[in-house]
Amino acid sequence: MLPYTTLITFDKAAGTSVYLQISTSLVRNIRSGLLQPGTRLPGTRELARQLGVHRKTVIAAYNDLYAQNWITVAPRKGFTVAGSLPELKPQPWKRPVKELHQASMPVPFNSVINSGVLTYEPGKTPPRLVIDDGFPDPRLAPLPLLLREYRSRLANQYAPRQASGTLAAGSIALREALSGYLYNTRGIRTGLPGVLVTHGAQMSIFLAASLLVKPGDLVVVGEPGYPVASYSFAQLGAKILKVPVDEHGMDTDALAEACRNARPKLVYVIPHHHHPTTVTLSPQRRMHLLELAATCNFAIIEDDYDYDFHYTSSPYLPLASSDHGGRVVYIGSFAKSLAASVRIGFMVAAPDFVEQASRLRRMIELRGDTLMEDALATLITNGDLGRYLRKANKICRERRDHLCGLLDSRLKEVVSYEKPAGGMAVWLRFQPAFPLKTIAGIAATRGLHMSSGALFDTPRHQYNAMRFGFASLSPWETEDAINIITSAVQSLPLSP
Repeated sequence: MLPYTTLITFDKAAGTSVYLQISTSLVRNIRSGLLQPGTRLPGTRELARQLGVHRKTVIAAYNDLYAQNWITVAPRKGFTVAGSLPELKPQPWKRPVKELHQASMPVPFNSVINSGVLTYEPGKTPPRLVIDDGFPDPRLAPLPLLLREYRSRLANQYAPRQASGTLAAGSIALREALSGYLYNTRGIRTGLPGVLVTHGAQMSIFLAASLLVKPGDLVVVGEPGYPVASYSFAQLGAKILKVPVDEHGMDTDALAEACRNARPKLVYVIPHHHHPTTVTLSPQRRMHLLELAATCNFAIIEDDYDYDFHYTSSPYLPLASSDHGGRVVYIGSFAKSLAASVRIGFMVAAPDFVEQASRLRRMIELRGDTLMEDALATLITNGDLGRYLRKANKICRERRDHLCGLLDSRLKEVVSYEKPAGGMAVWLRFQPAFPLKTIAGIAATRGLHMSSGALFDTPRHQYNAMRFGFASLSPWETEDAINIITSAVQSLPLSP
């Protein structure tokens, strides 16, 4: 008999199941030729005795091999290495390509507007430290609780069947949980038909705009504003009209003037913490905006990406909580509450609009990750999300204050800013003598990735400004980043 104790290796302390390790070892021996086709294998009791494992472990290994057609089973003959092994080699049908395809697509195709999203080049070492746009710290998030709920559903034998019947609008459990959560925290009254689950705020924006905007329609955005949303509107063929944003948010008087000269189809607004400047839309302008929407008959996309983070006082309720006559499409995201990798967002709108948005989403993907959506619903309903947000708000407020203290003591002559009342970033405006693009380039050589501010610049305005995301950085990481920026500033060539 072959020495199966040496042919088969496994480690009970490894993360892989023992039966899979036994199965893999036998496949390796079959491939190498040590176990020839037709070779009779030991019975389950005998092999279990030799290996010192439970018989059920060997049965599971043999079942795995049989399912893959590596062995055959015959009554009173036992287990035998299959005569025809399951590995199939692809058959070439024409002359093989010797090199990778480098040619361009010969068929005309549509171009996509440059989104301005920054990416790291393949093969390059990631930076030691990153100042992001304003994201939560995943080290604080209840991700272990979320994964616990996810695993429990994954282990449920009925989970695949439940997932297969999912609607494109998202998990019913999460939509129901969101209905209660949004009313309790933001005063938004909605039911199941008015909620759509998406893969994040950007997906929600694109779906809503795709239904509202036709080529040539006028879309109004703030300036400075969130450029990725504007790219989406332009990709759909919209004409973009930019109105000023000041310390009170979008200038609704400028919007009213625009309405006298044209008919906007859509206004995109971020009332809570405007991106990028973090200012809040005043109550007077909120009322004026809703009045203009009714008078001029345009829709509003209200992007409320970080409503959950506010530090000084109770925030203003969203536009969607008011009597807006169905004109407001409200958008939020858990990527800005939990972690950037939690790609779950939502849209709240009139039920007939959500129905069409669900149909459109179904053309992109049939359904989302129902198990993860159900897991998140549990965190909402059992209070875990609320407890986390209360703790995270306290920590993020401390991190905001720590950053502002460092800016005042180390870079007072270099930057100006207003301390934000909430959110996860500070809008830093560099003085003209300190070019941000040059500073960012120097910082990159010293292990710090930071925005050059180019994403927010327009042909009319060069802001020389960036968003400093403080929420994802620990106090010592923030100090490290400020030290690098300070040294980069000191390395700037002296002006003549």
